[in-house]
Amino acid sequence: PLVADAEMLGTPDPELASTMGFSGFGKKARTFDLEAMFEQTRRTAVERSRKVLEAREREREEQTEKEFRIPYAASAFSATGPGSTLTEREAVCSESEDNSNEVLSGPSMQSQSSAKGPAEDTDDDDDDEDDDDEFIGPPLPPGFKDSDDDNDNDDTEEEDNNPVKKIPDSHEITLQHGTKTVSALGLDPSGARLITGGYDYDVKFWDFAGMDASLQAFRSLQPCECHQIKSLQYSSTGDVILVVSGNSQAKVLDRDGFPVMECIKGDQYIVDMTNTKGHTAMLNSGCWHPKIKEEFLTCSNDGTVRTWDVNNEKKHKSVFKPRSAQGKRVIPTTCTYSRDGKLIAAGCQDGSIQIWDRNMNVHTKFHCRQAHASGTDTSCLTFSYDGTVLASRGGDDTLKIWDIRQFKKPLNSADGLPSFFPMTDCCFSPDDKILVTGTSVKKGGGSGKLFFFYRETFQKLYEIEVTDASVVRCLWHPKLNQIMVGTGNGLAKVYYDPVKSQRGAKLCVVKTKRKERQAETLTQDYIITPHALPMFREPRQRSTRKQLEKDRLDPMKSHKPEPPVAGAGRGGRVGTHGVTLSSYIVKNIALDKTDDSNPREAILRHAKEAEENPYWVAPAYAK
Repeated sequence: PLVADAEMLGTPDPELASTMGFSGFGKKARTFDLEAMFEQTRRTAVERSRKVLEAREREREEQTEKEFRIPYAASAFSATGPGSTLTEREAVCSESEDNSNEVLSGPSMQSQSSAKGPAEDTDDDDDDEDDDDEFIGPPLPPGFKDSDDDNDNDDTEEEDNNPVKKIPDSHEITLQHGTKTVSALGLDPSGARLITGGYDYDVKFWDFAGMDASLQAFRSLQPCECHQIKSLQYSSTGDVILVVSGNSQAKVLDRDGFPVMECIKGDQYIVDMTNTKGHTAMLNSGCWHPKIKEEFLTCSNDGTVRTWDVNNEKKHKSVFKPRSAQGKRVIPTTCTYSRDGKLIAAGCQDGSIQIWDRNMNVHTKFHCRQAHASGTDTSCLTFSYDGTVLASRGGDDTLKIWDIRQFKKPLNSADGLPSFFPMTDCCFSPDDKILVTGTSVKKGGGSGKLFFFYRETFQKLYEIEVTDASVVRCLWHPKLNQIMVGTGNGLAKVYYDPVKSQRGAKLCVVKTKRKERQAETLTQDYIITPHALPMFREPRQRSTRKQLEKDRLDPMKSHKPEPPVAGAGRGGRVGTHGVTLSSYIVKNIALDKTDDSNPREAILRHAKEAEENPYWVAPAYAK
């Protein structure tokens, strides 16, 4: 259509031009011969792919020569046969410095091949007869050969066989949250912001893109006054944050920390928990529904698990009441949704794990009575990404993994993992093959560690010594491929690998620290008097920096005050302990080192001497 229009407008119409009001109107537009352009690009593509193919042929011949010496080479090469174009593209992408999230940007291979016109297909058929593996897509960069591709494949195979290679821990940064335990961590779905909450009641917001190498939080607030923060989580869309603290009302904040809603407190004098509108005792945990962005879940010491709607803070949506084998009320210490949001699971103080259908809140759908030791706090439940397995972190120093369809005994378990916190958690790696958890240590009892277990066999793959305090929270973000850890001494650590990880900590490490400018505080305030007579007007102040430089040149303003004189006075100045009698006595009183804390001992110190050499009392009575 573009070309056709241009031809129609070929002859400029003088009347039309004058009507439109400018002379250039109606001139012939520049025509583009699209056919010719397509033909041109196709030719260059064919030319280039020919060169590449010739290089390949040469490579193949070399390969066959080597075959007898290295039997492995042949099998590796077969991996990159006719269908290998895609892997090459991926290799190029992975090698490119710009580690953006999108793998393989641009149209896919199939779409590119189908984009060819019918005319081209007939041409290319002849080429296909010459060569089996027709090369489609942009040409490879110069110097990029097939053999490199083989090595790449070997590396990925090696990584698949050795999951330790996938753990991003070559670099770390430390964010100083405070001095007390970091008991909650949350990352938004895109991985741009991290929130930390602790036993010091603070919630801090960290923005990786906005932070420089000084690693300062951009906001700190206390959303729940004087209650420890138990859990923080961004919703599935990342626009609101659920804050669960030690009081009975969960809060929802927006991205900037402003309150959106606060759950209602239930009536603590009503016995049946179904009839109370909200929780009546301290909260233990909470999380968002993975699919419905307005719904979240909380569990509390009042023995209930409740679901809520962000838009209705007056009453919960539904109540689930975990029960012991005797039918008595038990306290849920942790709760979670399954990955599809259809099931709700709770770990209870009697050691059981109970799972309900989200829509049926009376009877449990699955439950395991002796999942962990009774009387210990099960601190975390989490479903794997594929949704088939449930991992539980117990207060009985164990980590177990369950198939909820056969819930009688765990698929695997690991013990000897001390946990002193009711929120020590565990999480799955983004590829679902590794399970991660932290351990607690007493003060001065060694280092808190992060342990990595292989999901299938539960063998311990790897451990990271984090710090000389307990490791409480851990979180492995699938988009960033970075591991966040909250510790017992107020640190939030981020582990990353410059190659395997995206964005996140990599963004702020490269930014240099900004210099604090103290200049503004030093200069005196400038008083503006607009209607003053010229003779009384103050000169308009130049920028603070210039003023500061000027002050530095003035010997009076730059004079450093003399430090106080220590000891006796000198140079006509009186010393800190003056020469007066009173100051001398005061000084010596302070130096008096005799210990009067035990008067009996102080008197008896002289008893022996008084007996041997009487001076005061005995001679007086001798006469």
